[in-house]
Amino acid sequence: MNEPTMLESINSAPDIVSLVSYIPIPGYGVLPVNAFVIKAREPVLVDTGMTSVRSDFMRNLRAAIDPKDLRWIWLTHIDMDHIGNLEAVLAEAPDARVVTSFIGMAKMGLHGLPLDRVFLLNPGQALDVGDRQLLAIKPPTYDAPETTGLFDQKSSTFISADSFGAILEKPVDNAVDINSKDLREGSQLWASIDAPWLSVVDHDKFGNTLSAIEKLNADIILSSHLPPAENMCKTLLNILSKADQTPVFVGPDQHALEKMMAA
Repeated sequence: MNEPTMLESINSAPDIVSLVSYIPIPGYGVLPVNAFVIKAREPVLVDTGMTSVRSDFMRNLRAAIDPKDLRWIWLTHIDMDHIGNLEAVLAEAPDARVVTSFIGMAKMGLHGLPLDRVFLLNPGQALDVGDRQLLAIKPPTYDAPETTGLFDQKSSTFISADSFGAILEKPVDNAVDINSKDLREGSQLWASIDAPWLSVVDHDKFGNTLSAIEKLNADIILSSHLPPAENMCKTLLNILSKADQTPVFVGPDQHALEKMMAA
């Protein structure tokens, strides 16, 4: 896998479809990049994938749901692997509103994205989508201040944005299929890249953040950067609890990168 690749959509939780893609990390493996369709009474798309796979992303989205039926587009944060196809989706979803925070709206403006359909929501607040409440949650790790995941109370699913992600050797369908050592090392590597601030946080305070997530009692964790993880909440929390002891990631310099690319 030498370039971003879009795979087929999969049913990853009750009433939730994952739109699955992968991006290569030269010398390290691959990183999943997922968006999600929640088939609520008022359907929700969580994130809009990467521009580089737009054609396949839109095809898989249309296979999961008619975009005209979307009522909400929940942006976990304003990184390009999460907003890459926002304008394309908005063009096919005329009744959808964009859920983000005040900071997220400001960053959308910096990207020249339309703000006329924004709906502001803060962690701790809930979005009523007709047949369920989606509780806005600040994930335990993140790389952008506006990051907001969500807990779907009906399906007991926590969509965790970048948190609980992992760099993997190769694509897999489910997190349970990943070797425990590979999952631990891939998760802690990703955490050191995505949240380098972990190395300077108070360990006990970070532990309290993880405990708050554990109290959700989520049956399924859907990370933007991990295959679906069912009944793995404690396992993933335990891995993340040690991520603040992982050395901060330092990427290859230009010479090392050229060698990696040549190989």
